[in-house]
Amino acid sequence: MYRRIRELREDHDLTQKKVAELLHCSQQVYSNYELGQRDIPTEVLIRLALLYQVSTDYILGLKDEP
Repeated sequence: MYRRIRELREDHDLTQKKVAELLHCSQQVYSNYELGQRDIPTEVLIRLALLYQVSTDYILGLKDEP
């Protein structure tokens, strides 16, 4: 899941700082999500899915189709 959110961010040419702004968190908090050092809250998971227009199952690694 953590690798996948990094890949999605990079595929959309976004910086950690920009995604953090969109999620209303600090860049450090978002970095911790990507590194797997902090669990991603459900609300943030949903926001990421909406941002990238993919399913939460895709982000969680339960499906390979976005």
